[in-house]
Amino acid sequence: MADGGTRADFEAYVAARYGALLGLAYLLTQDRGLAEDLVQVTLTKCWLAWRKVQADDPTAYVRRVMVNTHTEWWRRRRGGKELPTDDLSAVAPAAYGAGSVRLVEHSDLMQALRRLPKKMCAAVVLRYFEDLSEAETADVLGCSIGTVKSQTHRALTKLRVDLNSQATTETR
Repeated sequence: MADGGTRADFEAYVAARYGALLGLAYLLTQDRGLAEDLVQVTLTKCWLAWRKVQADDPTAYVRRVMVNTHTEWWRRRRGGKELPTDDLSAVAPAAYGAGSVRLVEHSDLMQALRRLPKKMCAAVVLRYFEDLSEAETADVLGCSIGTVKSQTHRALTKLRVDLNSQATTETR
C-alpha cells in the first residue's frame, strides 16, 4: 500500500484508538502480553485491508477482526497445549482500563470474567466495557441479536453468582 494518504489515515487511526484497542484486548485476554500481541496482529490484518476498512466503519471492522483473532487463538490453544508464562501480575496497569473503568480496582471482576466461556466474555466486554448496542455486538460477534441477549444474560447471571460466592468466601 503505497498511498501516503492511506498510510497517514491509518497512522492517525492507530494513534487515536490504540489505548481503547489495548483495553478491549486486555479484557478479552486478561493478559498484558497477549493483549499487546492481539492488538498488533489485529492492526496488521487491518492495515492489509485498510482501503476497504476506512471506506466503511473502521472501528467496527477492527473490533470484529480483534474478536475473531482472539477466538482463533483460544480455539488453537484448546487443543491441549499450554502457553508458558512468567505470570508477574494478575492485575492490569491503569492504562489498560476501558473508558473510565480502572481494571486495577476490579481484579475480582477480571478473575470472574476469566472463568466465563469465551463467547460470553466477549459479549459482556463488548456490551458493557465497549458500550456497544446489542446490534453492534451481534455484528462484531457474527451472530444474531437474540444470541447476544442470551449470552449476556447468562454471563451476567454467572458473574453475579461467581462474585457473590467469592464475597461470601472472603467474609468467612
